Amino acid sequence: MALDSFNDQSLSRRAMKAELLDAETELKLAYAWRDDRDEEALHRLIQAYMRLAISMAAKFKRYGAPMNDLIQEAGLGLMKAADKFDPDRGVRFSTYAVWWIKASIQDYVMRNWSMVRTGSTSSQKSLFFNMRRVQARIEREAAASGEELDGHQLRHKIATEIGVPLRDVEMMEGRLSGSDYSLNATQSVEDEGREWIDTIEDDGAQASEIVENEHDREQLRDWLVQAMSALNERERFIVRERKLREETRTLESLGTELGLSKERVRQLEAAAFGKMRKALEAQSGEVHHFLA
Repeated sequence: MALDSFNDQSLSRRAMKAELLDAETELKLAYAWRDDRDEEALHRLIQAYMRLAISMAAKFKRYGAPMNDLIQEAGLGLMKAADKFDPDRGVRFSTYAVWWIKASIQDYVMRNWSMVRTGSTSSQKSLFFNMRRVQARIEREAAASGEELDGHQLRHKIATEIGVPLRDVEMMEGRLSGSDYSLNATQSVEDEGREWIDTIEDDGAQASEIVENEHDREQLRDWLVQAMSALNERERFIVRERKLREETRTLESLGTELGLSKERVRQLEAAAFGKMRKALEAQSGEVHHFLA
């Protein structure tokens, strides 16, 4: 059923006109879908309980989400319930569907509450949808008994009441107390239009760092050229082919070209690196920093 082809009013009207299923008909439709993948049976089952989905969606309007979107999510939860429902368990479909509908709506609300992920675990979901209600009740009961609660005591009571860790309560309190703000919003009138984004440190390389890195590369390049000059022609060839090409060559291929054994090429390579190291160390004490 294409839920996105209707607005919330038309969906509500269609849902109210849908048939009411008795237990026997509901069971027959559930078997037809599960065993025969009868799409007409699935459509009747979903249409009959769409009013339930809409009714549950309306309970979440206070979270600021558009009603049509809530109905869409409720409908998706209803379809998931129909797809997973096992009529052999002896449970009415409406009872089973309530869990899937609620879970789908809650996931949607939490995804759209903030750009920052509000929570994903069961305890975090329980906090998100129950924290304010539990907090209000605890505060009423404390006021009625003349008890004064500070912030820590209140959060501790909420954690105990809902059965979640105290750190989750502290985290959720921070998430629910603020809203998302644009980084392009100005900080204050006194800041002459300075935006919040201007206060964020740039993760990119700073100009001084770029200059230092370029200087180091140039220095290393000069040292390498001088060190290579200490080698004979065959040693320079081996070092270039083994270390300075994008696709380095194997000892075996170099041995074939030079008419040497693989082991002899390895020995020449090691000797060349030894000469280069001595030449580099003779240039400057700074070289030890790069060779360490």
